Amino acid sequence: MNVFPAFPGVRKPMDRNTECMREGAEGWRQVPSDLDAEPVCSSILSRRRATLWALVLESRSVPNRIEQEGLGWVLLVPENSFHAALTELRLYEEENRNWPPRDTQPDHLVENTLSTLSVLLLLATFFNITRLDGSIFGYGPVDWMKLGSAQAGKIMAGQWWRTVTALTLHSGVLHLLGNITIGGVFIVFLCRDLGGGLAWLLLLLSGVLGTLANAWFHPPYHTSVGASTLVFGAVGILGSIRLFRVRRWSRKRWFIPVAGALALLAILGTEGENTDIGAHLFGFVFGFLLGLAAAYFVEKLGRPGPRGNACMAFCAAVVPVVAWWAALISGR
Repeated sequence: MNVFPAFPGVRKPMDRNTECMREGAEGWRQVPSDLDAEPVCSSILSRRRATLWALVLESRSVPNRIEQEGLGWVLLVPENSFHAALTELRLYEEENRNWPPRDTQPDHLVENTLSTLSVLLLLATFFNITRLDGSIFGYGPVDWMKLGSAQAGKIMAGQWWRTVTALTLHSGVLHLLGNITIGGVFIVFLCRDLGGGLAWLLLLLSGVLGTLANAWFHPPYHTSVGASTLVFGAVGILGSIRLFRVRRWSRKRWFIPVAGALALLAILGTEGENTDIGAHLFGFVFGFLLGLAAAYFVEKLGRPGPRGNACMAFCAAVVPVVAWWAALISGR
């Protein structure tokens, strides 16, 4: 028998019915690289592919062995198991056709980490201001907690600004550091994914709506502060964006992003003596819904351009300023 180099695209001049038979291996037949083509040997396999297919056949009790040929590898099965082997491998490839998933992230992430960290630093700076005794713009001394906390009864009575101002207040240094360090990871990634303006606008909306819903479900005396509602809004937004993107390649695995987001909510959002579970839950829920809407429009229209992003960032920055102005006026 003449032996030819086993390079892809080069076939040995054998009869079609015996092309997959191996010299010195009577009764064994080579598995073709193209499982959907005619059962002939079209090319050799990579070592990874040959090993993977061998493991698949082993799990299905189909005898097999792999051998090196030239620059590649071949997978051999007994002649009487050839068609069974093809069937098993076709089923395996069909079930795993879209796994691992394609990269569903945007073409590139926005490099805005520094600006995002600057906003978080501004939040820490404001915390220091609330610890000072003094007046501001002629209003003083200011009791920041009294004016801006999310007191359920006052929110439901019409003091809308508390749904915003409460997000900028913290009960202590540890409370602040927890939200900045843990929440900062999610917020930085979200801003890089969607763009800073859109991301901060969604975060603010999830925090405000979550605080409002939490006030509606609690008695009038219930009071809370902190950016954690917004932080879990970020978790919900990221989870829904991932869900929206992966829905196209796997209906069987759609629940993975949701399960991951819920796990984070359970791990990070239910610990601590003074944890407001309701605020975390509602922030997550509204973040999830807003994230779905944002993912839909970003897929259809693309991420906001520089002007649109700047406009959204401006709106997200103005709302807390206006809210605190309304709070200061109400406290005169």
